[in-house]
Amino acid sequence: MTIRLEKLIPLPLLEQDTTGSGIWEAESVVFEQGERYSIEAPSGRGKTSLLAVVYGIRKDYKGEVFLNNSNIAGFTGKQWSAIRKETLSFIFQGLELFDSLTALENIQLKNSITRHKTLRGIEEMAERLGIGDFLQKKAGILSFGQQQRVAILRALCQPFDYLLADECFSHIDRDNSQNAFRLIREECENQGAGLILTSLHKTDQMDVHVRMKI
Repeated sequence: MTIRLEKLIPLPLLEQDTTGSGIWEAESVVFEQGERYSIEAPSGRGKTSLLAVVYGIRKDYKGEVFLNNSNIAGFTGKQWSAIRKETLSFIFQGLELFDSLTALENIQLKNSITRHKTLRGIEEMAERLGIGDFLQKKAGILSFGQQQRVAILRALCQPFDYLLADECFSHIDRDNSQNAFRLIREECENQGAGLILTSLHKTDQMDVHVRMKI
């Protein structure tokens, strides 16, 4: 699958200076499945908006977005449900966790639908990310960095052609960020999936194929 952007720009950015952007100033941008992309920029440049448009939860944009050769503007709610279950997975910057549920219960909300991972598989991933001892704790009492790792695990509990990761390491220290990135990279490689990762900072320590400015 390819993701293709044609003269795309979210409407709020029309009044801003986007000079030099490798995305908002481009006639066409293509993301290829199996490749890893890092989109680096300060706050306010539209990183989150880009992923939200591709994921179909933001409609206020000019231009067109295609999954393969299908314009997402024509997708029905039923089609989007299937796409978000089987094709696109999203690590939200805002995490979207339920504070009153345990970390494991938050992860299982996704996994109970997809049945993509076994409980043992989830526990092993949690150990790798250093949160194995926190799975039975309420998400609301975890640190933001721990919550980010819970959100990462939840997003990996489904099949996908692309993983959209929105500043998912912003509150995780360097060593744990690298551990989390290695897990994400392995899951993407196992599924032959693409990764589109946004970050406030340079991701030189991470093995991505293409770095872009927005």
